[in-house]
Amino acid sequence: MNNLNPKEIWSKATDQLRVEIGEDADLWLKPIEALRLDNQVLIVKVPNRFFSDGIKNRYQQRLISLFKEISGLDISLDYEISVDLTNRLPATDPISEPVAQSDFTPSDFNPRYTFASFVVGKSNRLAYATAEVISKNPGVQYNPFFLYGGVGLGKTHLLHAIGNALRQFSPKARVHYTSAEQFVNEYINSLHHKTPDDFRLKYRNLDCLLIDDIQFLIAKEACEQEFFHTFNALFDSRKQIVITSDRVPNEMTPYERRLTSRFEWGQIADITPPDLETRIAILRKKAENEQFFVPDDVILFVASTVKTNIRLLEGSLIRLKAFASMTGSSLTVDDAKEILKDSLPHGSSSPVRPETIQRVVSHKYSIEVKDMKGHQRTASIAMPRQIGMYLACIMTDLSSTDIGRLFGDRDHTTVLHARKKIQKMIDDDPFFLEVVNKLQSDIRAVDN
Repeated sequence: MNNLNPKEIWSKATDQLRVEIGEDADLWLKPIEALRLDNQVLIVKVPNRFFSDGIKNRYQQRLISLFKEISGLDISLDYEISVDLTNRLPATDPISEPVAQSDFTPSDFNPRYTFASFVVGKSNRLAYATAEVISKNPGVQYNPFFLYGGVGLGKTHLLHAIGNALRQFSPKARVHYTSAEQFVNEYINSLHHKTPDDFRLKYRNLDCLLIDDIQFLIAKEACEQEFFHTFNALFDSRKQIVITSDRVPNEMTPYERRLTSRFEWGQIADITPPDLETRIAILRKKAENEQFFVPDDVILFVASTVKTNIRLLEGSLIRLKAFASMTGSSLTVDDAKEILKDSLPHGSSSPVRPETIQRVVSHKYSIEVKDMKGHQRTASIAMPRQIGMYLACIMTDLSSTDIGRLFGDRDHTTVLHARKKIQKMIDDDPFFLEVVNKLQSDIRAVDN
């Protein structure tokens, strides 16, 4: 027994498990460390009980079988709880207190929107870096700066962060934030009150113009022309212009065609929905800012469920805080599911082709589509097959009988069993939920 290396046994077993399940097993296996072998019991260190319960329910039986294949002995598995998820979820840096601004007004820059409070990830790194450079040296390197992306991903946060930083570094700079809608309303009011010169004086003598949601100005001919001339006046004076939109410039159809080309003169960057690691960091930083303790399993559940909108992500945390404040009890994943059930996304209801589901799932798990329709029952094929049947149930308008026929002439009870099994795994496992959500996203991207 002394000749057996627990780390080697664990490494070989988990390598095989990854082959059978896919790289997504790493979400569970990476934070776990083999410690020792005592009386044919392999002791592993797990971050918390959430992980030990997850391994027990999902992989323990298979791991024990693999231990025997590797060592020839009946080795069981036990757990030693250590600290929280620091291996998997490194702590975020503390949020810096915003610098007080003597000339701050409620309609100007939000002091909570700073570079320090912005969580940087793969989805926004270029946008963040460009904004930070601009805040230190406006009107020089990236002018104009055109930032685009979906709703609630942090575009407005970066505009205010630029404004707050410029106020700090250059207190005398004339910096103005406005939405395109407000720009339009101000211009219309200036015409109504016969004060267009005052309007132009205000906007054309700025050192930095930060304008949000420019798409709302497009196709308003007079306002477009006014903004076009404002843009030219600022650009020719080497003043910084930062613009946000929900789409790239070449997808816009302004009356003033030259406006699109001007948007493309400088730097263009996008912000996309954050990945799981970034969503976790956002929730941790928000919880820290709110002085609210959230268990890591709850953070994982929310981060795995709310994927496309940071505002919804942070809003979910505020709802959980309200519940905890009223009840005085510690949050659990079951609490979070109940509290957020009305606001969590449920996916699109438009049907997709079952062939697309089979192709995407097969590619994900490195098997052939014919294997999903075959009769092999090995774990490496059975699980993707069940996932495929589950996705066909929720993403197509086919009956369970039709789905069974497409998956190798299986009867409808097999399909219902697969749906029930996968749904339970989704309900129990936020990591697996992330896998299924990503598959749905990939399927719709291919099918559209």
